[in-house]
Order: sequence, then structure tokens, then C-alpha cells
Amino acid sequence: MKNPIAIFDSGLGGLTVVAELRRQLPKECFVYFGDTARVPYGCKSAQTVKRFALQAVEFLLQFDPKVIVAACNTASSMALETLQEVVDIPVIGVIKPGAQAAVKAAGEKCIAVIGTEATIGSRAYHRAIWELRPQARIVAKACPLLVSMVEEGRGPSDAVVRMVVQEYLGPLKEHDLGVLLLGCTHYPLLREAFAEAMGPKVAVIDSAYHTAEQVAELAAKTVPEDSKASDSATVHCYVTDKPERFASLGAKFLHEPLGQVSYVPLDALIADPGGALGVLASGRAGTDVDAIAETGPTGDRGESGGVG
Repeated sequence: MKNPIAIFDSGLGGLTVVAELRRQLPKECFVYFGDTARVPYGCKSAQTVKRFALQAVEFLLQFDPKVIVAACNTASSMALETLQEVVDIPVIGVIKPGAQAAVKAAGEKCIAVIGTEATIGSRAYHRAIWELRPQARIVAKACPLLVSMVEEGRGPSDAVVRMVVQEYLGPLKEHDLGVLLLGCTHYPLLREAFAEAMGPKVAVIDSAYHTAEQVAELAAKTVPEDSKASDSATVHCYVTDKPERFASLGAKFLHEPLGQVSYVPLDALIADPGGALGVLASGRAGTDVDAIAETGPTGDRGESGGVG
């Protein structure tokens, strides 16, 4: 496995991005890290999410990837700038590709964004959408129960899922919506429930397809032609808890059976001086992952204007 595309998420959800990457880049090799011992990220503080994301990226760097995809909306909204500052290869998030698709599909109508508490609270989608269309109307709703339901293996036809989706989305229908933007990579597995709740006039959009397009473009530029792709494309998965369960449920996300899923002890991930506290820490002399997570990237970026 030479110069794979690396992807990480808090759990299973990032496999929806892997599935689209596999479709668009059938000859590429992929390495996936799912932090299943600490899922969900969406109810955690920004500093904690940054620390977890730094540890995930540090683990993935050992595979010498050509690009890293933060296939977690919470990590993308809270940690992407930090990751991009301390890693010397491209790191792509899922916020901007999703925002671009939503703006294009919404026209002059309102855009509804749903996601975890952390993603919605960060207002990352607001900023990304307003950067593209300053006068866009946005309504956002945190849906904190849905990630756990997906991780439990519940699908769109599950009675409890449908009840919770209706509870979350009901108030959004009071707005003149053109788009429901799924601001979490777990949510595409519940697409049918969302579509039923919103009706046929509201487009349901997730960022997997558009993120994969951006990754494909970058992958073509990053590695010399003679080392771009493998004739035996693979997906190697690593998780911090319950690899057997991940393999079983992951097939629903990837739409094909998963191969071997390897277990990464969480204690080793945190404590390994050549892992989470090694390469990234060396990017800032005298600092470690906790310090980087606390300070974040240099230079605060203010929120752009707009209405919503």
C-alpha cells in the first residue's frame, strides 16, 4: 500500500465518504481510522475534538498518505485549520464541499443545516455558505441523538429513527426551504427518513460526492504518475474499539463487505511518543498535542456577515 488516501472519523460515518471515494477512484488504496472508543465527537468540547483529531492524523501519517480527509463534520468544523497548519500534506474537510453543493441547489430558498451539537454550535457551515452567498438564509438544527442511533445499526425504516427525525425536522418545515444539508457523515444512512420528513420539494444533500471530487483532483496532482494508483485497490480499517462490530456494520456504509479491521488500543494511541505526541508536536518546538489543541491555528478568523 503506497501513498494511500487516508480518512478518519469518530466512528462509522466516514465510510460514506470512503464509499464515494471508491466509486470515483477505483484504483486507489485507502486507510481508514475510526475512533469508535470515543464516538460521538459531537457533544465534546473544541479542545477535546482537536486533540482527538490530532491523534488520528498522527496515527495515519505512518502510512505516508498523499492526502488526509477529515470525514467528520465535527472535526472539520473545529480542527481542520489546526490540522492544516501542522501537517505538510493536504488535509481536506467536508464542510466546504457540502456548502458549495447546498448553495448551488438552494437557489434563492432557505438552506437548512442539521448536524451534531458541536458542528452546529461552531457555525462553520454558516461561514462557508455566507462566503459563497453572503445573503443566503440559513436555519440550523442540532440533532444529537442520530449519530448514536446509526452507530447502533438503526436504519431509516426504524420506528424510533423516524420518530426522532420528525421531532428534529418538524420546526424546520416552517421555513421556505430549498435544501436540507446533512452536516454529519453518519446521516446519509438515514437519507430516506429525512426525505420522507421534508417532502419532495426539498433537496437532501450530503458532502460525500463533492468531497470525493476535491480529493480526486488533489490526488492527481500530489503523487508522480508512476506511483498514483494500485492495481489491487484496498481499504484498510483501524478502530479503537470493537473491530468485529465495525466490520459488520461498516458494510452498510461501504455497500460492500469490509476486509480485515484492525484494533488500535486507545492507550497506545494516546501514549505512544512516536505516534500522537511525535511528528505533530515537532511541528511546533516545545509543544505537544494538548498544547496545539488548546492554542489552535495562529490567527483567529472572524465570522463573515450575512443573514440567517
